[in-house]
Amino acid sequence: MKTRLKMHKTIGIICLFIVSLTSCTDDLNITPNDDQTVLSENLFANEQAYVQVLAGIYANLALTGTDGPESSNLKNIDAGTSQFGRVLLYTQTLAADEMIWSYENDPGTRELQRNIWTSQNPLLLGMFSRAHLTVALANNFLRETTDEKLNARNVSEATKNEIATYRAEARLMRAMAYYYLMDLFGKANFADETTPINAQPEVYDRGLLFAFIEEELKEIEPLLVPARQNDYGRADRGVAQMILAKIYLNAEVYIGEAKYTECINYCEQIIASGYSLADSYLHNFMADNNTNSATNEIIFPIVSDGVTTQNYGPTTVMINGSVGSLEKNGEEVGVGKEGWGGALRVRKQFAELFGPAFADDDRNTIISADRPIDISDISDKDSGFIIQKYSNATSTGGFGMDKTFVDTDFPLYRLADVYLMYGEAHLRGGGGSLSTAVGYVNDLRTRANNPNLISSGDLTLDFILDERSRELHWEAHRRQDLVRYGRYTGGSYNWAWKGNGSNGIALPEHFNLFPIPVGSMAANPNLTQNPGY
Repeated sequence: MKTRLKMHKTIGIICLFIVSLTSCTDDLNITPNDDQTVLSENLFANEQAYVQVLAGIYANLALTGTDGPESSNLKNIDAGTSQFGRVLLYTQTLAADEMIWSYENDPGTRELQRNIWTSQNPLLLGMFSRAHLTVALANNFLRETTDEKLNARNVSEATKNEIATYRAEARLMRAMAYYYLMDLFGKANFADETTPINAQPEVYDRGLLFAFIEEELKEIEPLLVPARQNDYGRADRGVAQMILAKIYLNAEVYIGEAKYTECINYCEQIIASGYSLADSYLHNFMADNNTNSATNEIIFPIVSDGVTTQNYGPTTVMINGSVGSLEKNGEEVGVGKEGWGGALRVRKQFAELFGPAFADDDRNTIISADRPIDISDISDKDSGFIIQKYSNATSTGGFGMDKTFVDTDFPLYRLADVYLMYGEAHLRGGGGSLSTAVGYVNDLRTRANNPNLISSGDLTLDFILDERSRELHWEAHRRQDLVRYGRYTGGSYNWAWKGNGSNGIALPEHFNLFPIPVGSMAANPNLTQNPGY
C-alpha cells in the first residue's frame, strides 16, 4: 500500500459519510441516500473529529459512497457517473478533441463525446451534484467550527489554532467547486455557512461566482499553509493561487474583462514558491507520483489508492481504458493484460500534434503500429491510435497494489500548466517577459528530451494552444482551452466526431456551456436553463 496522507486515506474513507449528508445538503437541494448518518454533537467529544470532518471534504473528490467503488452517496445518481475526477475528465477532455470512449452504451458518454448532450445527461448531473456536495460539506464544516461552538465544547487552544487553518482549507475547497461550476455551467446554487439550512438557495451567475471566488481566495490566501508545506493531498496557498491564476486567464470568457496581468502575477507567485519540474515527465503519471520527483511539480492531486480508496476515478479509467485491444499491453502498465479491452483511444487531430519533431519527445506516448489514425466507427476498438501516458507502474520498477484500482494520483494542477499559462497571458498583453516565457517552454521540452527548442519568434498563441495539448492532454483542461481560444464552438476548428460528424461539424455557440441538469432545476425553481437548451 502506498504511504499516503493519513488524514486523506484512512480517516477520509470513514468521515465523508459521517458528515451530515442529510442536514448539510438541504441548503443546496442535493439529495443524499436515505441511509447516511447524521453528524451529532457526540462526534465532537473527540477533538480529532475536526480533522476527520475536514477529510470528508477532500474525500468527496475521490470517493462516491460508503460501500466500495460501486456505491453512491447521492440518491439516484450512479457512482460511475458522479466520481468528481472522472466526470471532470469527461466534461473537459472527452467532450473535446483528445479522447474517444469505445463503449457508447455507458450512460452519457455517447452524447458527451459527440457533442449532442441534453439537460438529461447523467454525467452532467453527476458533475453538477458532486461539486455542490463539496460546497455543502464545506459549509457544514464551517458551521460546526464557529468560535461559539468551539467555546461551548471547551475545545483546547491548540486545536482551535489548527481549526483556523482547517477552515481556510474548507473555504478553498468550496471555492474550487464553485470555480468548476462557473466554468462548466455558468451558474450554480449558492449557499455559504450563513445560509439558513432550509432556505431555497439563490442562484449565482458567472459574474457573481467570479466575484465570490476571487474575494474568497484572496481573503484566505494568508490563512493557508504556505505552498508545499502542507500534508500531501491537502490544499495549501499554492492551490489558491492556481485557481486565481485560472480564473484570471479565463476572465474574458467568464466576465468579459481581460485580467492577464493578474494571471501573470499569480503565476509568478506560484513559480517562486519552490515548485520544480519532475525529473521525468512520466513521473507525474505513475503509481508512486506521491513519492517520486512528481511531488516537486504537482500542486494539487486527487489522491488514489488501489486498496483503501477503490473508485472508478480518472486514473483507474485512463490506465485500464488505454490498454489496446490489439496490443494487450496491460501488464506493463500494472493492470490486467487486456485492461478494459480498448475502451479509450485518441482522436486524429490530437495524434497529429505529435509530428516528426516529437518522435522522441517523452510526452509522445502514442502507440500507432498496425492502427489507422482515423476512427470512422467508434465501436471499432482496433481503429485509432492509443496512448500510454498514465501507468500503475512505479518509477522504481514496481507496480500498484491492485490490478484494477490503481495507485496513481490524478495531477489536477501542476507546475507545467503554470509555465504555459504565463506564456499565454504574456502574449495576451499581461506583461511579464518574453524571454522568460520562451524559457519556460524550453524547460518543458528539455525535460521531455526534445531537442527542438523554440525562439521568441516561435511563441504565438496558436503555438501555446498546441503545446498545452502536447503537455497537458488527458488532464481535464482541453475544453476550457478551446473555449478560451474561441475554437470550441463554430466551425473554425473541427475534430473527429465533433457535433456527431465523423470529420466534425460546427457547434452552436451555446455549447460553450453545458445545460443545467433537469433534475437540478426541478429541485430548485430558482435555477433556469442556459440559453439555447
